[in-house]
Amino acid sequence: MKEKLLVGWKETLDLPELGIFGIEAKVDTGATSSVLHCNSYEIVNEDGQDWIICELIINFETEETKTLKLKLYKAKLVKSSFGQEEKRFYIRTTAALYNQVFSIKISFRNRSQMTYPMLLGKNFLYKRFLVDVSKENLSRKASAK
Repeated sequence: MKEKLLVGWKETLDLPELGIFGIEAKVDTGATSSVLHCNSYEIVNEDGQDWIICELIINFETEETKTLKLKLYKAKLVKSSFGQEEKRFYIRTTAALYNQVFSIKISFRNRSQMTYPMLLGKNFLYKRFLVDVSKENLSRKASAK
């Protein structure tokens, strides 16, 4: 059995395929899926393939944005933390923690009123990570050694 990595209640990670580095994410074992802040998005269909065109902040210090066109993995009806059903759109990409790259499915929504631009949900954490809620940024601290 592969040993699980320890993460804290928040982690700083990279989304290299999206060109996002050093993003702070809240680790949320109550959330099923992972969510990334997106200023706006639209779904387009080209030749039978659905794509999401979204405006993402790629530098959280300067608030630099970039518009990306990403292949849509799936659309799913989910219940938000407020109890409302909403349609969420997911992509597959990669996340880097502990100098390792992991596959991740991410949905998009406007999180501008939230403290952290990203949530890491239990689908990403499952069988990979254990959470110590008394710690933070364990992957960055380990990578800096």
